[in-house]
Amino acid sequence: MSQKIKPMISYLLLFLMAVTLTGCGGDFFGQNEAPPLPGKRISILTQQRSIEPDSSAAGHKIVLPAPVPNKDWPQAGGYANHAMHHMRVGKALQERWSISVGRGTNDEERLMAQPIVAANTLFSMDSETIISAYNLKDGAEIWSVELTPKEEDDDHINGGLAYENGKVFATTGFGQVIAVAAKTGKILWRRNVGAPARSAPTARGNRVFAITVTNKLFALNSETGAVLWTHSGIEEATNLLGGGSPAVDSGVIVAPYSSGELVALKVENGQELWADSLAGTRRGAASSTLGTIRGRPIIDRGIVFAISNSGQFAAINLRTGRRIWERPVGGIESPWIAGDYLFVISNNTDLLALSRLNGRIFWVTALPEWEDPEDREGKITWTGPILASDRLIVAGSTGEALSVSPYSGKVLGKVEMPDSVSISPIVVQDSLLFLSDDAELVAYR
Repeated sequence: MSQKIKPMISYLLLFLMAVTLTGCGGDFFGQNEAPPLPGKRISILTQQRSIEPDSSAAGHKIVLPAPVPNKDWPQAGGYANHAMHHMRVGKALQERWSISVGRGTNDEERLMAQPIVAANTLFSMDSETIISAYNLKDGAEIWSVELTPKEEDDDHINGGLAYENGKVFATTGFGQVIAVAAKTGKILWRRNVGAPARSAPTARGNRVFAITVTNKLFALNSETGAVLWTHSGIEEATNLLGGGSPAVDSGVIVAPYSSGELVALKVENGQELWADSLAGTRRGAASSTLGTIRGRPIIDRGIVFAISNSGQFAAINLRTGRRIWERPVGGIESPWIAGDYLFVISNNTDLLALSRLNGRIFWVTALPEWEDPEDREGKITWTGPILASDRLIVAGSTGEALSVSPYSGKVLGKVEMPDSVSISPIVVQDSLLFLSDDAELVAYR
């Protein structure tokens, strides 16, 4: 890097820090901004960037549906179709309570499960496969149960949780799907699925759907755990840690596999409707060639939206499997949809706003990529986004959460977390909840 470029980058980084610091001190959402100016929005950290807004997007004004209250968050991604749109939180968020939910990420284990909420109760699963239930109002513990089989040790990476009809369903690294009574924590049934599961299950219509690391999808009866049907994708020898939960809507389940396959099947019997592949041919780091679909696909108004690690973001007709549009954007985080817009974090830590209708990119904002940008050391990872009361929320491995304008991409504020954050926050009952990697759960209301 030339001596002329280094001072310029340092100046730009100082400018970014000045922008993000405007929200420190608890006013996480920052100030309301004026309507965005027309014209092309350009990232202030342009080195190593390849994604730019479309020229045809200049002057476009983003209009979102009004935020609405959200009572429950019963499974990873919110509801079974993962289309949560625009949710409401309080106008002046303040930390209300903070609790430890067990064991967090360490050298042998990873905290993977997004908390879920149903019937005014919050459920979490720590890295040692202990499920706990808490009062959503104040964080008081109601019950706790360990799911590790007696013959197993604790060093397994788990999947996640889902809730339906008074039961909490867990996928585990022990190759089991387990049902627990939501009120008491009593284990109702266990079903062996032959291989570890590292993505959360999806529950819908008295069925539980779970994907194993061998890319096998199980449909189970939620009352008994009996296997209703299975589907097998292409098994991959190398995968990224974690995986996307299936999306379910309108009698169709869309399964994301680590091979990059995206398969739509009938919920009733597992009959395959169509299959597509988002495994691209992206060049670069070895990890970027993995076709994994790690982010949860979305089903919204008859269209499936999914992104792969290897560089394909696509919209697909739910019934026919016909591609409506595609963009050469790779990512491992779940996209977010609201009205006619999509928001997603790319592998280059760019936060993008796109059109739901045609994939046109309206703005691109570069999130910090390195803790030491000059020497490119300390890679920062970001999770999210979610949309709450006119703010996109993202959280990162630096232990910070940012609020970003969905209308312009402007960073509005930030707040410090207890530790790094690898799990996307959730919004429920006007509250914003974060789970940090040290298993500290913080509620803002």
